[in-house]
Amino acid sequence: MNTEQVLDEFRGAGALREGHFILASGLHSPMFLQKNLVFQYPERTERLCKALAAKIEAQFGKPDIIVSPAVGAIIPGYETARWMGVPAIYVEREAGAFKLRRAFRIAPGAKVVVIEDVITTGGSFREAVEPIEAAGGTVLCCACIVDRSGGRADVGFPLVALASLDVPTYPADNLPPELAALPAEEPGSKRLRA
Repeated sequence: MNTEQVLDEFRGAGALREGHFILASGLHSPMFLQKNLVFQYPERTERLCKALAAKIEAQFGKPDIIVSPAVGAIIPGYETARWMGVPAIYVEREAGAFKLRRAFRIAPGAKVVVIEDVITTGGSFREAVEPIEAAGGTVLCCACIVDRSGGRADVGFPLVALASLDVPTYPADNLPPELAALPAEEPGSKRLRA
C-alpha cells in the first residue's frame, strides 16, 4: 500500500481535514488526519493494518508483542498484532507518564514493535518506549500508519511508516498569515487533559 492509497482510506472516511488545527504537540497545521473516522470502519482498518504488518515483518521479522500508546493507537495496534499473530497490549498515562497497567507484562528480552496511528514529532513513541525498556523488552522498531513529518520525526528507533507526508507545522507565535486568519480547532484528545 502506498501513500496515496493510505490517503484514499482517510478521504473515503472523511478523515482528511483542511483548516487550522492545533496538534497534540501544540504545533499548528493546515491539515489534520482524524484517524478515528477511519478506525470506525473495520474494513478500512483491516486494509491499513494488514499492509503495515506486512511492511514491519518484511523489515524486522515477527515480533513477540505489539505495544501501543493509549488511547488513539489501541485499535491499529490490535489490528496490526492480529495480522502478525502476536499479542497486543498498550501503555497508558498515569501521573503524566506512560505505564504498563491492567496486569500487562512484557517478558525480559521480548521483541517489541511500538505501533502509533499518526505521528508528527515522535514524542509519544519516545515516551511509550520507556516502560517497555524498563520491563526488559527490546524495541525492534516504531511503526505508524502515517508519518506527517516526512521522515524527520525523532522516534529514537527505526521508523516504519505506511505513508509519509511532509505536512507543514508551525509554532503558535510564527503562523503564516493565511493560517492565522482561520479559527483554530483542537480536534485531538491529548490536550483535553489540561
